[in-house]
Amino acid sequence: MTLTAPRASAPAAPPPTAPAPRRRHRLSRFDHSASPYFYIAPFFLLFGLVGLFPLVYTVYVAMHEWDLLKGEGGFVGLGNFVEILGDHMFWNSIGNTLSIFVLSAIPQLTVALVVAYLLDRGLRAPTFWRMSVLIPFVVTPVAVALIFSSIFNEADGLANNLLNLIGIADQEWKHNTFLSHVAIAVMVNFRWTGYNALILLAAMQAVPRDLYESAALDGAGPVRRFFSITIPTIRPTLIFVIITATIGGLQIFAEPKLFDASTAGGIGGSDRQFQTTVLFLWELAFFRRDLGEASAVAILLFVLIVGIGVINFLLSRRISTGDAPKNRAARRRIRSAAKEEGR
Repeated sequence: MTLTAPRASAPAAPPPTAPAPRRRHRLSRFDHSASPYFYIAPFFLLFGLVGLFPLVYTVYVAMHEWDLLKGEGGFVGLGNFVEILGDHMFWNSIGNTLSIFVLSAIPQLTVALVVAYLLDRGLRAPTFWRMSVLIPFVVTPVAVALIFSSIFNEADGLANNLLNLIGIADQEWKHNTFLSHVAIAVMVNFRWTGYNALILLAAMQAVPRDLYESAALDGAGPVRRFFSITIPTIRPTLIFVIITATIGGLQIFAEPKLFDASTAGGIGGSDRQFQTTVLFLWELAFFRRDLGEASAVAILLFVLIVGIGVINFLLSRRISTGDAPKNRAARRRIRSAAKEEGR
């Protein structure tokens, strides 16, 4: 019997090679660097569709003769802008807009500051009061305009009836230029004061209470603490509220449009005594059917708003830079007060 040597077993197949670490590293780096752009891409796509494209298209329309019904006409370049800048109705609308803005913004922000300060003092049922000041903002602008249009009715309105009780004759709220601006400013203040007060209240609640305690130990009263601690600390939020109030004030439309329903077309009074810039734009586009000049007004208003926004930005930067030494001094006082309490 012969013995045969055992056959050598075939070598096992090598295990499958894993993906190269370098490739995984590249994918990881790409994901790390590109993912944020994919996350924010929907916003920029939406902004380009509903924000940037209408703006660019408005510039295009402003450089053409453009009828609302007939459509695009010939290219006129800056002709529409020259025509608008030479129109006294445009400057009348600018003056009315700025007048209403001043009469509404200054009292609005002043009252909002006071209301926010009172809400920050720890009133009973704080949620009820905060919701109460926000109710006027929930009411639609059309309803507010109609209500106050009735209140300031020259024939039998509530405002004149109250003035008659103290011996003052009826006032021409809808025909006198200044009084009409006051009435529209009251409407704006009624709707926006509570909204701005809640924004300022949120900023006030973020102020460290140690600052107030340290100032009280130094003998500062409530008024001094308000102007020396509260106002400087919430100044960035205050600048934001001022900017938003400026933008909204320059774009006011619903209140003057519905203030005097007896005026044909609602163009801002019988003598355009309260016609704002946006209302003038609306008249150009839908009454005169001149979309070219209306677009030119929109661009000029945009430039005005941007200019005021840049001024506010530069002012806020300067204020923030100037407040840095005061903030450092306040922090030193807090640390010294904490050391004294520790002793």
